[in-house]
Amino acid sequence: MRQGRIILADKHSHMLTGIRRLLEDEVETVLMVTDEISLNHALEYHNPDVVVADLSLPISTSTNIAWMLKEKFPNVKVIILSLHDEKAVMDDAMAAGVEGFVLKHRAVVDLIPAIRGVLQGGKYISPHLT
Repeated sequence: MRQGRIILADKHSHMLTGIRRLLEDEVETVLMVTDEISLNHALEYHNPDVVVADLSLPISTSTNIAWMLKEKFPNVKVIILSLHDEKAVMDDAMAAGVEGFVLKHRAVVDLIPAIRGVLQGGKYISPHLT
């Protein structure tokens, strides 16, 4: 049963396709984008419940997409998807106010619980980082 509308943002289209397939029974994928400009437009014109975004999107105007998203779209729940497994990187994203931080290599295991958790008002961090 699908619950929640989601925008996926990652610079790699194959990653977006894989994530969409992983989530197809869980949520409605509203849009898939590959850069920050497209993500901004998508957020302005669609009403997602959650954004799953790569930490470093092309054309990034900020050093950390997490800060930009929470500053410009504070009511949207954000899950950062990242290759970076350093606790300091995760701490910075969480300090920006995002609701989740999932390591890319753990997406198959962690992303669905992360989305479920943030849709219920919680936070989620890949267990490797806690």
